[in-house]
Amino acid sequence: MSVRKKFRKLIADPGMVLAPGAYDALSARIIEAQGFDAMVAGGYAAMGALLAAPDTGQSNMRDYADHYGRICGAVNIPVYVDADTGFGGVNNVRQMVKAFEAAGVAGLFISDQVFPNRCGYMAGKQVIPVEDMLAKMKAALDARTDPDLVIVARSDALGVEGIDAAIERCQMYMELGCDMAKPMGADTIEQFKRVLREVPCPQLANLSHANASWKMSLDDLEKAGAALVTFPSATLFAAVGAVTRTMQALKHDRSFDAVRDELSPLNDYYELVGLDRQTAIEEGYLDAARTVVEKVRRKRG
Repeated sequence: MSVRKKFRKLIADPGMVLAPGAYDALSARIIEAQGFDAMVAGGYAAMGALLAAPDTGQSNMRDYADHYGRICGAVNIPVYVDADTGFGGVNNVRQMVKAFEAAGVAGLFISDQVFPNRCGYMAGKQVIPVEDMLAKMKAALDARTDPDLVIVARSDALGVEGIDAAIERCQMYMELGCDMAKPMGADTIEQFKRVLREVPCPQLANLSHANASWKMSLDDLEKAGAALVTFPSATLFAAVGAVTRTMQALKHDRSFDAVRDELSPLNDYYELVGLDRQTAIEEGYLDAARTVVEKVRRKRG
């Protein structure tokens, strides 16, 4: 089963899937190694990892496609990604879908913010006219070549025009034919339940560390019927904390003793990155080469 079929099945099946966020290929491999069935890769974590910058829309489609391609190439589980605003008009959206599909993503979401967009939890957001967003989403749906690629419309209208406007937009996106539509910022359990009632699709909850105070628990979300819960910046914040503590120990103590338990054992790291498997592949090709050399030399007498 392809990763895209797996992702569709995970969303459609009963139960709630937890999808941590990866900021690079190594963090993606760690998520997979811990037994998660899916992951997310978003712009907030990408900008932090690639540029050491906040998520205010300063990257471009090709950078994201390369970044997501490395993440998808490191794992065998579905990767659901952030496509910002589609990186321009309808023709840009079409290019983006083709590039992200080639990168191996299982699903993507597009926001109805103006360009350049910013993290949904930052102030200063604006949304485009709903007709413009519908045109972008139709372009995205038409551009995909794999019908199993999950295409989601995200509305950021809640923080600008209120929840009624966000729900109405999501209803329009579903009427168009999107696989799912999500109002960004429906962060209380009451709001989330209302969205579940009024937007006809599985719903994804977002528990981001960019949101200063979570208002929903996993138990409440599971009882409400959430299909997927994403934690898009969890590994990024974990990495910042761990690297900061390690560098502080080196700088002030001239030793790693105080943080030794936080450092991965060498053998665990090599297992994670697949050193033995890679070495075995190299030896296999060398053995094949030696066989050819011996065969030719025997023939030559």
